[in-house]
Amino acid sequence: MTVATNIPAFCQGIQHFKEDLPGFTEYGQTAAIAEGQTAIASPTDKSAVYQTMLAADALRYLTLHITASKQSGHPGGFASIADAIASLVMLGHKNIITEVGHHAPGFYSNVFLDTSLEAMGINNVKDMGDRFREMHGLLGHLSGQIPGLLNPAGPLGQGQHFAMAGAKLHPGVLFPVTIGDGGLGEPYIMSSFGHFNTSFPQVTNFLPILVWNGFSQEHHSMVSTKSNEEMIAYWKGNGFEEVILVNAKDYDDTNQPGDYVNSTRFSFEARMAFSQAVLEATDKAAKSALGGTLTVLIVKQLKGSGVHKDGAQSHNLYPGDSVDKDYIIAALKQRALTPEAWQLVRNNYVRASGGAAVDTAMTEKEYPLANIGTIPMEEYPIGGDKKVATTAMGAIAAYVGQQDKDFIVANADGNAASGIKNINTALKIIHPTSDDTYFQQPNGQVYEPLSEDACAGLAAAQALFGARTLWCSYESFAINGLPIWQTVTQAMAELRRPTPSTITLFTAGALEQGRNGWTHQRPDVENYFAGIMRNGNVFPLFPCDAISIQACYEWALSTKNKGVTITASKSPLEIRTTLEQTREGIAKGGIVIQETPGDKTVVFAVIGDMTLIPALAAAEQLKAQGIGSKIVSIINPRRLYRPTDVAWDTITQSPDGDFLSDAEFSAMFDGDALICVTGGSSAMLEPVMLRSNSKRDVFAWKRGETGNSATQIMEFNGITAENFVKRAKELIG
Repeated sequence: MTVATNIPAFCQGIQHFKEDLPGFTEYGQTAAIAEGQTAIASPTDKSAVYQTMLAADALRYLTLHITASKQSGHPGGFASIADAIASLVMLGHKNIITEVGHHAPGFYSNVFLDTSLEAMGINNVKDMGDRFREMHGLLGHLSGQIPGLLNPAGPLGQGQHFAMAGAKLHPGVLFPVTIGDGGLGEPYIMSSFGHFNTSFPQVTNFLPILVWNGFSQEHHSMVSTKSNEEMIAYWKGNGFEEVILVNAKDYDDTNQPGDYVNSTRFSFEARMAFSQAVLEATDKAAKSALGGTLTVLIVKQLKGSGVHKDGAQSHNLYPGDSVDKDYIIAALKQRALTPEAWQLVRNNYVRASGGAAVDTAMTEKEYPLANIGTIPMEEYPIGGDKKVATTAMGAIAAYVGQQDKDFIVANADGNAASGIKNINTALKIIHPTSDDTYFQQPNGQVYEPLSEDACAGLAAAQALFGARTLWCSYESFAINGLPIWQTVTQAMAELRRPTPSTITLFTAGALEQGRNGWTHQRPDVENYFAGIMRNGNVFPLFPCDAISIQACYEWALSTKNKGVTITASKSPLEIRTTLEQTREGIAKGGIVIQETPGDKTVVFAVIGDMTLIPALAAAEQLKAQGIGSKIVSIINPRRLYRPTDVAWDTITQSPDGDFLSDAEFSAMFDGDALICVTGGSSAMLEPVMLRSNSKRDVFAWKRGETGNSATQIMEFNGITAENFVKRAKELIG
């Protein structure tokens, strides 16, 4: 080991170089991906095998180097799958997705090698180490802002949704997704694969790659005791026709104990054999997946292979695990390349797939959307027949789907139960059994897995990848799908391209679920949205009737890079607004739907549709006592914050800095008393409570109970006209 001279510029920051490498003279003189080509010619060519092995070592070196540069981060898991990642690139596949956020430093290393990170000013290894786990740099887990990387990755069990969405939108393109064996114990990974394959059997161009390394974050993985035969049977039992397993143990010539071994300890000849096996298996799996067969590739290799420690101890670096520690230095020296080898790896990576991932990955450009023309809107007379808001929105969703064949509606609990059966009628439930009675057929656009995670996952992932979607859920069950929805909205905030907003419709709110009891009464989910409203691109909308919901959905469809939630009842309710009024309410946060003169004025700030009923009744009672009132229907509470309350200016695409001015806020909400009302979480009313200078109080959801009507549930929670009047009179003295 010597100090190298004339090293490539991108290697600045590398501390250890080898003087020579075995096999380089024979297999490293010419890049395996020839100039003008996008992949190796053959996975059996020894030069291609050797250079894939060099690429895997380069990935391991960089992963350990950048994590040790910050004495934090996760090198071990990625190290055990580096051979397969290098194989994918050498075979020309760069649309690589991961389910494992802990593999982030390895994925950064992968896109660094093909120059993608230069788009964010990371030109060499020193830059990469300096900006790892730093603001505006390389986040500890994958996000939406890193050039060349397709998906965010944080919580386990999400990455497969992105792979399936990409495969659905881009036939003929391979979307590999690494799945950690630590997360495989969670059932939603396999269940989401299963439902997707049943719904879209023709879409097989996603390739799960199981990182079967025997360990999780702090202990053995829950699937570490399975035999090879059991693991193969597990995947086949979940619908995968082609299961390809490469076991490093089969190539071990160093007598390592246990079922999981480290290939970097093999002799040169054995390493070449293992590398060739992985390269051939990856090629076979890719062709199988692209050829119409549901396929999984499994690589069984010890966690931490090629870094500083093995097993769960390799997972994380802690303070003190620096680039100057002897065991870190020893590992880096073992994986070190010559300057010539580094340049060879880079040449291959730049040529693979036709260029850097930042230029070639499918998510690096805006997805072409179908023109949906003028959205049909239906006006109803104010005070006329009662209408179901969700049904009115369903008609628009049906129209969108008829114009845009990529559009999907996802719902776990059934559209008909939410008043949007018209969506099923028009777009059909995706099902292998055609049945006109239930509006189902194989080529439908309504995706109905039982899991809310799978519903939200495909809908949100497809929106992130550039296509329109709608996720529908009962408000009480939505929480099970919100983690990936939030992951996507946060990624959209950082994204380098415009993409349709991820839109939801939450129906059958707590007030409508009397007989079902508290199991169906969980409007506290609104706390979630209230908490992330300050992010800058999250917009919870609360239409007040069947006219209002149409304008809300119209606006949501026009937006980019936002998370828009629409919450509405499925019961027939009065029409109280016009389309123009709601459009104004979306722009200004709310609209005044009734004013009554009097000696003093009580202002009601109301979120929701059913909650307007007791507010209007209270206004009548106050009127009889000579007290005036104003009823404001809050449509878009995010507009009611002050600009400094919200991180709107951190949004990269279509930042929305429109907020109601102080003068307009006073004109809308000032009075002798302010009564805030919601059938959900009081947190959603924070913007009003923060800005109001009036004497004020809040009536909100407390807890669920079995009741025979929405009125009884509201009474149980104190949301009554009598309580409003009593408190208003106390406030005005």
